[in-house]
Amino acid sequence: MLTRLFPRSIRARLTTIATLVAAIVLSTTSILTLATAPDNLEGVVQSRVELAVRRVASEARTGELPKVLQTPPRVQLLQVISDDGRLVAASPALTDGPQMKPFPVPEPETVYTTELNMSRKGTEIGVHYLVMGMRVNTPNGPVTVYGASSLTDVDRALRWIFLLVFLGTPLILALVAGTTWAVVAFALRPVERIRKEMAEITGQDLSRRVSVPDTGDEITYLAATTNHTLDRLERSAETQRRFVADASHELRSPISALRAQLEVANAYPEEADWPSTCMRALSSAERLTSIIDELLLLAKLDAGAVPERRVVDMCRLAEDQVFRRAGARVPIHLDQCGTAPVFGSPVQLDRLLTNLLDNATRHAATRIDLTVAREADRVVVTVTDDGDGIAPHDRERVFERFMRLPEARAKDKGGSGLGLPLSREIAIAHRGTLVVVEHSPGARLVCVLPVHERPERP
Repeated sequence: MLTRLFPRSIRARLTTIATLVAAIVLSTTSILTLATAPDNLEGVVQSRVELAVRRVASEARTGELPKVLQTPPRVQLLQVISDDGRLVAASPALTDGPQMKPFPVPEPETVYTTELNMSRKGTEIGVHYLVMGMRVNTPNGPVTVYGASSLTDVDRALRWIFLLVFLGTPLILALVAGTTWAVVAFALRPVERIRKEMAEITGQDLSRRVSVPDTGDEITYLAATTNHTLDRLERSAETQRRFVADASHELRSPISALRAQLEVANAYPEEADWPSTCMRALSSAERLTSIIDELLLLAKLDAGAVPERRVVDMCRLAEDQVFRRAGARVPIHLDQCGTAPVFGSPVQLDRLLTNLLDNATRHAATRIDLTVAREADRVVVTVTDDGDGIAPHDRERVFERFMRLPEARAKDKGGSGLGLPLSREIAIAHRGTLVVVEHSPGARLVCVLPVHERPERP
């Protein structure tokens, strides 16, 4: 329900929040002002009048009361009246000024306060006064001292306060809302431009980029990050298109060969050498299976799939590889190693070694050297052959999918060009690296993996 009432637009949302905050602040300030300002303003006037009344009362007690009373600043009227109503003393302003009407003061030595509207002689315009009275005993009998001060300035100030509170507050809120709306709209203008440019970018054309404002703020970082993301998407889309094209080409060859063999055998069943045909068909099927398995494993690695992992000793995997390849065309010489623990997938790490050794076997002339060594916090696996080697400009190209150099195609037409790319992806998935390093004669591939440190027992 709250989400339905709250606006969805960021501009409307920020405007609403700013207006609500301003309303809370202004309302609190207005309430405090209305609650304290009248009393404070009248309190100042009351203090002045009370001080003047007490001064005159002190003079009356000692019998030193003059006939004409001098008024202090901002106290306009002073008068002293006896109990029988006789005017004992008064300020000059009472001669032709407003008529101060006495009010009863029952208790002596106590200041009483009231507010009266008094008019000047000959006019009917009343003036609002604060009047205070105090009854005291004098040598000539009890008298009452009255003092008055105009509340015109106080009333004027209160009118302005009420005007500002009840008219100014809505105007300020409207100004805050309008300013916030305009400022947020101006701030979000680059975002709207980026949105429109992003909406025009399609999967068929990822070469376009959004404009980057030179303000140096978060919008600039957003636009730059968007362009970096588009760069990665374009590279990924291009890689995917190339991958699909290469995969189609590599799969078409064994399928075409398999189909041709079966069609010829089916067309001339009496003349067909069925055992030989079956062997060739099985060979093509095995090549298809190998390509499909490597493609599936690459797809899983690209998708970030995490297989079951445990501690794997790379030395034991290397020994198993050498044992399985005993009697192969090219012998494999394994340097003696102790333990090289790595935390990872046994299947994937074994596949990494298989691909590296298969690649070396295809290119080696007489010898393959396999080394597994633990160096500080890493495990280094080195595979070296004595073949033709890899040219410096091709040392990164061999890790591209379906990339087969002319020398490799001439030596082995059954390769898929996925072995080394798959091996590098496996190394990266295990937080490692796989590179071709300088070596002569032949080629040397070095895989570095983080060593697994067993936690110390307490």
